Amino acid sequence: MTLPALIACDVDGTLINDDERITPRTRDAVCAAVEAGTQFVLATGRPPRWIPQVVDELGFAPMAVCANGAVIYNPATDQVLSATTLSVDALGELAEIANRVIPGVGLAVERVGRTAHDTATPQFVSSPGYEHAWLNPDNTEVSIEDLLSAPAVKLLVRKAGARSADMAAELAKHVGIEGDITYSTNNGLVEIVPVGIDKGTGIAEIARPRGIADEDWIAFGDMPNDVPMLLRAGHGVAMGNAHPDTIAAADEVTTTNTDDGVARVLERWWL
Repeated sequence: MTLPALIACDVDGTLINDDERITPRTRDAVCAAVEAGTQFVLATGRPPRWIPQVVDELGFAPMAVCANGAVIYNPATDQVLSATTLSVDALGELAEIANRVIPGVGLAVERVGRTAHDTATPQFVSSPGYEHAWLNPDNTEVSIEDLLSAPAVKLLVRKAGARSADMAAELAKHVGIEGDITYSTNNGLVEIVPVGIDKGTGIAEIARPRGIADEDWIAFGDMPNDVPMLLRAGHGVAMGNAHPDTIAAADEVTTTNTDDGVARVLERWWL
C-alpha cells in the first residue's frame, strides 16, 4: 500500500493493551502519522462517553466513530455530529425476536444526546436484572416498556454464560430488515445496529468530505464488528489476537495488541 491518507483504528483489543493503556511505542507511531498530515480516526463499539479515556491516553482528540458506526463524535469539541437510530417500532420487533429466540436474555439500549455526557438523555438503560459483560456498568434500570420507548443507536442482547457467536448465529435466522447484528466480545453479548450501519460506513462519513477514498484507508481491528471496516479499507490489518473471522477478512495480520501490533505496521511509513 502507498502512504495511507487515513488510519481507522479499533480501540479495545487493538489500540489499547489488556491494561487499557496505549504504549509509548504505539502512541509515538500514531502521533508521527498525524504530525505528517494523516487523518487518524477511532472506530469503536464504545459510546461517546467512553472516548475521553482514550483521548487522554493518546494525548490528542481524534474524530471517533462510535456505537459500531451509528454515531460520529468529535471529542475535541464534545459534540455528537450525527447519530443513526433504531426506531421504536424496530426496537419492539427486535426485543420480541430476542426474547423468543434466546429465552432469558437481558436487554439494554444505548442512546446519545448532543454531548458525551448529555444529562438530558439517559444514555445506557437496561431491563431489570441485566447482567453486564464488563466491569464498569453505568446503566439505569428501567421497565421494558421504558427501555423500548425511544429510538436508540444500538440494542444490546445479553445472556451470561452464552457465546456471542452462537447468539448472533441464532438471531441472524430471524432478524431481517430490523437491524444488523454484530459482536465485539464472545462473552454472551450481541449488539444490533440500524441496517446498513457499520464501522466502515462511519469511517466513510468522515473520510468522504475530506476527499479520502476507501482505497486510501488503512484499518486495524480484532473482532467481527471490525470486519466491514477491514474489507472496505484499501488495506485491512487484523491483530495477532483477532477473531478468526477478522483474520480471514484482513490483508495482513500483525502482532497482538500487547505487542504493539498497530505501531509495527505504522512504522513502515512513519518513524
